[in-house]
Amino acid sequence: MSKAALSLLLVCISVIQANNLIPWSASRKLTWSDFTGNPDPHSSNAALTSSNINIEYGYDEKGFQYSITCNFDKNRSWVRIKNNEVLAHEQGHFDIAEINARKLNKLMKAYHFNAKTANTDLNKLYGNAMKQHRLEQAQYDQETDYSRNRPKQAEWLAKIEQELKETAPFADYHH
Repeated sequence: MSKAALSLLLVCISVIQANNLIPWSASRKLTWSDFTGNPDPHSSNAALTSSNINIEYGYDEKGFQYSITCNFDKNRSWVRIKNNEVLAHEQGHFDIAEINARKLNKLMKAYHFNAKTANTDLNKLYGNAMKQHRLEQAQYDQETDYSRNRPKQAEWLAKIEQELKETAPFADYHH
């Protein structure tokens, strides 16, 4: 009985969490209504985008399969100042996450499977990819001064658009 109740609880939690996640899509841009979290009282940011890149994989002696997701978390994303510049900046953060999900897919496709070292190899690949992702997100904020440096913000948005085009061959990362 307790196992069944626990399973049902986990399913409910998973469904609730899934309802708070928005998968990246070229046709679906963020809106302010997507930012449902409470602002961090210790932060002076105008808004915060919480996105995540996850990978699930499995393997046996013959090979491996994987699936990557890139999601925006509504409950962990928040806003204080609503204007078009800030929203475009936050969309940029989500787009950078998508670019990095595609880069991870490219790395995974290039990986030469070895059953003996796969777990270590794949964790290292993911760890390095996420380190690069975090560095790029921080660089974006620093160089644009969190959207306040308009010329740099415009430069970054053009760069992001170009990177989305360049990484398009790796956009199909759900296997």
